[in-house]
Order: sequence, then structure tokens, then C-alpha cells
Amino acid sequence: MQRVIENIQNTLFSLRDAKYKEFTQRLIPTVDADSIIGVRMPYIRKMARELYKSGDYVTFLEDLPHKYHEESLVHAAIISIMKDKGDAIGAVHSFLPYVDNWAVCDSISLRVKNGYKGVLYKYINDWILSPHTYTVRFAVKMLMDNFLDEGYRDEYSRLVISVCSSEYYVNMMRAWFFATALFKQYEGTVPILERRELDEFTHRKAIQKACESLRITPSQKEYLRTLK
Repeated sequence: MQRVIENIQNTLFSLRDAKYKEFTQRLIPTVDADSIIGVRMPYIRKMARELYKSGDYVTFLEDLPHKYHEESLVHAAIISIMKDKGDAIGAVHSFLPYVDNWAVCDSISLRVKNGYKGVLYKYINDWILSPHTYTVRFAVKMLMDNFLDEGYRDEYSRLVISVCSSEYYVNMMRAWFFATALFKQYEGTVPILERRELDEFTHRKAIQKACESLRITPSQKEYLRTLK
């Protein structure tokens, strides 16, 4: 295992970009600057593909917590390309307790279909009750990415409404969820805002994000502004 980890870290440092490190530090100020190497995402994704193809990713995914921010990004990128969605869901469940910033959380792409939606939804119901900020943020992201299209049910929005948090990164994702819901499920989402079922911050941010979106019609935006 140690050889694999050392090779990954050496490769990351060989790709280091000092200016990008400074940019990343500004982007995620909550992360220890010493843990940031400064590697751009195209290189991260390339490393993830190579690790996945070689099979060494299995060893790497078990090495938690990671020492460097970019290792976590590689981890997230591997999960995002895993072909077996059952394995991907299990891998993300093991990884979430170690996710310590929004950038890693949001870089995990996990879109599922058919039977796996039921499996994912069971995990979401657990994740959304977690005391861990980025586990809850990811749960809301999964609802947004996988449950706002065909087969949408009101209970999905109810889950997001039920979240009671003072965490900025949780409530920004909740706002993003409802802004997306206004595009995909407008008629079912507007009453939530009309009844002011969300906390004030999330309510206002959801409307703001919706009004900034090119996917919301001008007439819809005009009405949404009256709900601020």
C-alpha cells in the first residue's frame, strides 16, 4: 500500500502549480494550506482514470484519511468513474466522513438509474441526518442530481426542508436544490416558497439562484422576486 500512496503523492507534487495552489487556498479557506499541493483538475481526472484502469485504486481508496487535498480530489474522481454503481455508493459512504470541504464534496459525481436509485435513497436518508456538514451537503446534492426528474415525489423536497442547520455550506446546497427544483418541478416547488417553509437564508438564496439561472423564464423570475 505504501508504495502506491508514495507514487501518487510524488506524481501530484510533480504536477504542482504554485499559482493554482494560491487560487485553491482562496477557494477553500477552511482547509489547511499545507495540505494543498496545487494541481489542476484535468491532471486529477487523468490520474484517477489511470489508477482505476491499473486496479491500484482499491488500495488507494482504503488509505483514509488522505494527507493532501488533491488526494481527496483523486479519490472523488475515482468514485465518479466507477462502473459498478453499487460499489460506488459503498465507496462514497466510506469516504464521506473524511470529506472536509465543499470542493471535494461537490466533485463527486454519482448519477444512478433503475434499481440503484432505491439503494442510494436509503443512504441519503441516513446521510441527511448526519452531524457532519459535508455528508449532509452531499445527501442534498444527490437528491438534486438524481431525484428531480422523472419519478419526482414531494417527499424528496420534504427531506431537504427537514434539514435544520446553521452551516453555510449545507444551506447553500439546500438553496441550490430548490433553485434547480424551480426549473425542473416549478409547480410543485413554488408553493414551498409561497408558504415560506425554508429558513430565511435558504429561502432568499434559492430565489436569488433561480433568478440568476438562464433556465427560469422571465415571467417566473418576476413572480419569484415578489416572494423575497
